[in-house]
Amino acid sequence: MFYVYILYSRTADKFYVGQTADVQKRLWEHNNSIENSKFTAKYIPWELVLDFPVSPARADAMKIECFIKSQKSKRFILKLAKNKDNPKFFNQLIRDVIHVG
Repeated sequence: MFYVYILYSRTADKFYVGQTADVQKRLWEHNNSIENSKFTAKYIPWELVLDFPVSPARADAMKIECFIKSQKSKRFILKLAKNKDNPKFFNQLIRDVIHVG
């Protein structure tokens, strides 16, 4: 299963959106500069704000990741975080982006 996750850096007041099959491993990598992202390395430490399952297909998770990034909106990310305990909200988002978009 692939997940979309959102991280937050308090030191920079920035969000980061990604996708992975192992959220905890990716969080550790972001906080330990193991991955190639110069962006996340600059703003350590990161905390996990949200993660949600998308699909067994990485391509689907990438579509959701790109959609969230394309919103270019902290307000949208905060709306996602506010609904983190609402699976219906995320199921609808996934349907709208993958099956319609």
